[in-house]
Amino acid sequence: MRGIYVIAHPEATHHVEGVVGGWHDSHLTPAGRSAAASIARALQAMIPDGAEVELVSSDLQRARQTAEEVADLFGVKPVLDRRLREKSYGEAEGRPQEWLDRRFVPPPAAGDRMGHHEGVRGAETRGDCARRVYAAMDEALRRPCEHQIIVTHGFALTFVVAAWIKMPFESLGSVSFRAPSGSITVLREDDFFHNRQVVSLGDTRHLRE
Repeated sequence: MRGIYVIAHPEATHHVEGVVGGWHDSHLTPAGRSAAASIARALQAMIPDGAEVELVSSDLQRARQTAEEVADLFGVKPVLDRRLREKSYGEAEGRPQEWLDRRFVPPPAAGDRMGHHEGVRGAETRGDCARRVYAAMDEALRRPCEHQIIVTHGFALTFVVAAWIKMPFESLGSVSFRAPSGSITVLREDDFFHNRQVVSLGDTRHLRE
């Protein structure tokens, strides 16, 4: 049985400051650090003692700090992969959210949603983000580790889950797997049928304990 545990990093400074995240390198707030410790303890309860564990994380500070909390409990070193970063919002990053809201061009209901440009210089398209996350997942899943922990961001998480269920790239235009900050999503593949399950999505119960 193979298990993948996908973490959406908890509260970071850009959340409380009301500025655009993306590649803006915000860090965890005190509440976020406390949540990261809760995430680590929850994962420790899910994964058997002595099991082989691999930890892969976005290299942005808020994800890296979350991964470090987990790494301390499992005695592993995080593998940092910039392909797991949040979608880039270009020149909007670090600016007030209202600045982006005034300029944002929403995608059409139909048509080229993956290649749609949102009107902000330097921003990635949905397709840009999906391609790099898919590449990171393809590489991680080629490694035969029974328990893999992946630390990423809210928007990018959709493509982590989509890659796991082998959703074709051309079908990604409208998909959205919603997972709040600090949540754990559990993915599992059984050894007999090799079916890939989404066991839980965006679970935050550990944050209330």
